[in-house]
Amino acid sequence: MPKRDGKEEQKRVKIILDSRERLVKQILANYDCVIEERQLPVGDFVLSDRVLVERKTAADFVQSILDGRLFNQLVALRQVQRPILILEGEKFNERITKNALRGALGSIAIDYQIPILWTKDVEETAGLVYQIAKREQLVKKREVSIRVKRKFRTLEEAQEFLVAGLPSVSTTLARRLLEKLKTPEKVFTASDEELKEVHGIGSELVARFKKILKSEYKRKKERKKGLTRE
Repeated sequence: MPKRDGKEEQKRVKIILDSRERLVKQILANYDCVIEERQLPVGDFVLSDRVLVERKTAADFVQSILDGRLFNQLVALRQVQRPILILEGEKFNERITKNALRGALGSIAIDYQIPILWTKDVEETAGLVYQIAKREQLVKKREVSIRVKRKFRTLEEAQEFLVAGLPSVSTTLARRLLEKLKTPEKVFTASDEELKEVHGIGSELVARFKKILKSEYKRKKERKKGLTRE
């Protein structure tokens, strides 16, 4: 397990991962990092305010090409500054020809300009995710954010995304809040009793909402440093 030393001791790496990434989560538990599980609208791992990672096993990669999911996911992934695609495993099944596979890889790298990183198994994926997060947060001093820019097909999607920005609120819970209170404005101004009427909302969560909504914004001033290029 990686150990902290010196300046790194003051801050632990934080990794936000999609709730479906249970295997990677189990392995990351052995690393010195804070793991936050979320229902992510895009990607599988948020490693900083600019790095979003999509993980695909060899089998899932092939299936996503065949059913058309892959390129929709790549469009969504490109909404961040530094998207990454991790391909895990080496055995691609025979459901796709080598030329089709090579064509897809070429399109990802050239048309979508998304770097592809290869890992042999889930353990290597977890290690790679940790090291990228460590570099972004401890070396580059980047913050961790899950607010991914995206285009909405409907007003309802935009409203759900807005409400899902509250802590511990998934898209499903955001829909319940909107169905009960009708508008995002009413969600943000609702009383404690009104919020608790929604299934999945308890006193602890209400307290967190109110603290965020009512606390005065005070950004800590950063010491000015020489200009650097990234």
